[in-house]
Amino acid sequence: MKQLFTLITCLFSFVALSQQITEKWDLRKMVDYAMKNNISVKQSEIQARITALQHQGNKLATYPTANFNTGIGMQFGRSVDPTTNQFTTTQLLFNNFNFSTGIVLYNWGKLKNNIAASDYATKAAVTDIERAANDVALNVATFYLAVLSSKQQVEIAQTQIESTSEQLTNTRKKVNAGSLPELNAAELEAKLASDSISYYNAVSNYEQNIINLKGLLNIGMATAFDIEMPTLDKIPLLPLADLEPALVLQQALTSLPQHKVAELKYKSATYAVKAAKGNLYPTITFGGGLGTNFANSTNKIKDIIIGPPVATGNYVTVGGTNYLVYQPTFQITQGKKSFGEMWDGYGVQLNNNFRQNIGFQINVPIFNNGSAKLNYENSKLQVKQAEIAIEQSKQKLEQDIYLAYNNAIASLQRFNASKKTVETAERSYYYAKKRYDVGLITTLDLITNQNNLLQAKLTQLNNHFEYVFRMKLLEFYKGQGLKL
Repeated sequence: MKQLFTLITCLFSFVALSQQITEKWDLRKMVDYAMKNNISVKQSEIQARITALQHQGNKLATYPTANFNTGIGMQFGRSVDPTTNQFTTTQLLFNNFNFSTGIVLYNWGKLKNNIAASDYATKAAVTDIERAANDVALNVATFYLAVLSSKQQVEIAQTQIESTSEQLTNTRKKVNAGSLPELNAAELEAKLASDSISYYNAVSNYEQNIINLKGLLNIGMATAFDIEMPTLDKIPLLPLADLEPALVLQQALTSLPQHKVAELKYKSATYAVKAAKGNLYPTITFGGGLGTNFANSTNKIKDIIIGPPVATGNYVTVGGTNYLVYQPTFQITQGKKSFGEMWDGYGVQLNNNFRQNIGFQINVPIFNNGSAKLNYENSKLQVKQAEIAIEQSKQKLEQDIYLAYNNAIASLQRFNASKKTVETAERSYYYAKKRYDVGLITTLDLITNQNNLLQAKLTQLNNHFEYVFRMKLLEFYKGQGLKL
């Protein structure tokens, strides 16, 4: 018995100490933190950045293109001399420069509609960040209220232990005095052990809810963490008359991001259809370019030796007289140019080979394996799908609001009924305790009344938290945000 009291006292002390040294978080702080650090929100932010880059790319596609390239190297074997455009087997050093530019003049609105489609897609992605944040906020509120409920269950279980312990102390005194049998004390000791188990279960449930909340907030499991306990009776709630579902639905359709996302995606899809249709028609572009090149053999003539002429055996007739034809003889000695000699005439060649061009180009799609047509048909189906998504979003929002409203009414009725149940259970326990003190009822009867009171308080607590959550959920749909 002494060991049980010691264990309970140590556990109470540990819980109290942890609450003193841990920073307390309220709902607003948790929601703000989750919106910045939750993994789902971060994923939505990255997706929004990707979509924004795609939109930027579509806008840049309307600007002219400009490219410059150059090359330098050696040619070997049979190749084309870039300066003469003739085949040669001479080893060459070459260098070239090319600049080209172009712009799309007309493509049946493809670029313009691509920009509009990606613009709405970007707005949808940005709005989707808010949707993800709202989803996280609702989950945070759900887990937060679960932690609050389990924490108060711990306090109720602790109070129950203290009450049973006090009753056991008084009973033990009467047993020692001989006014009550030992059975009464034994039954209360068993009740104290049962209350202790309930307390341990409540603490375990509280810690489990804390772990779930930490996971949602994306903070380390070993991080010290505790929540601010608001007073339920002081949490402001709008009257149910101000939360009529039809009115809340109209406000939710204009304020909540999930419906806005569906509408923006629909607009993006309609422009994507127009852009896909542009692929079925010709594209007109204008472009031009500049270029020049240089080439030089790596060989050079070192010496020429002229010898005596040699008769060829051929004759030419002049004035009736035949003359023998001779050809000169010479010997050429070649060598390799130095690095500097290879660049002789560089500037002259670049100037002489400088060329320019401008022109228009029309690209007419005749047959491309049906890809353009299929993409166009697919884009029209995407519009149909986006229309259904809008209707689905509205239907789900309407269903959620009406369900939340009905749940709020039901939870309010349960809460009011549970308050009366607690009042009745408190009176029953009060009179049972009085009768037990004078020996008119057994310990089992007292324990039964005590259990009834505990169960009534837990039921009232759960109903109260559920009522607050349902009302806050309706306020959220109305655009009031989440606050306690």
